Amino acid sequence: MHIDLASFVPQSDRDLENHLRISDFIAGEPKAFENDPVTSHVTGSAFVVNAERSHVVLTHHRKLKRWLQLGGHCDGVRDVLFVAQREAYEESGLSWIRPLSSAIFDIDIHEIPENAKGPAHLHYDMRFLFEADMRDPLKITDESDDLAWVALDRLEDYTDEHSVLVMRDKLRGFAQG
Repeated sequence: MHIDLASFVPQSDRDLENHLRISDFIAGEPKAFENDPVTSHVTGSAFVVNAERSHVVLTHHRKLKRWLQLGGHCDGVRDVLFVAQREAYEESGLSWIRPLSSAIFDIDIHEIPENAKGPAHLHYDMRFLFEADMRDPLKITDESDDLAWVALDRLEDYTDEHSVLVMRDKLRGFAQG
């Protein structure tokens, strides 16, 4: 299944700009879904919440040293919903994660700093909303320094990343919608 960019409904000027930018990027970059360290690329992220929508799984990213949502590179796979779910399983150790919608929940475009593998580049990150059971134990992998179910009303205790906080705000609208 290829991702349907039309499934994304912009809710702000930020959303509209990111939707237009990722659409143009995918249309113009033949390696958009590859993990080429010298070019920007599409990634898939999972905002994994509990059934009550009160907590989200965050990982303390080993390389970036920040609390972020689960996610990663497409590695040539164009089904970004699948990528986001695969990465959520791999990075959390959870045994059951279900998508709450096949629609894109958020699009974020952010710079990855220069590192030993290549120059600074952009991640065109498609984010999806998932649910998991908080009783299912989290298992730290080699990509994380830590994992936690974080109360959404305490999210700022873990991160000041606008790209994470915006998903919490969108989730409130999703729950009411």
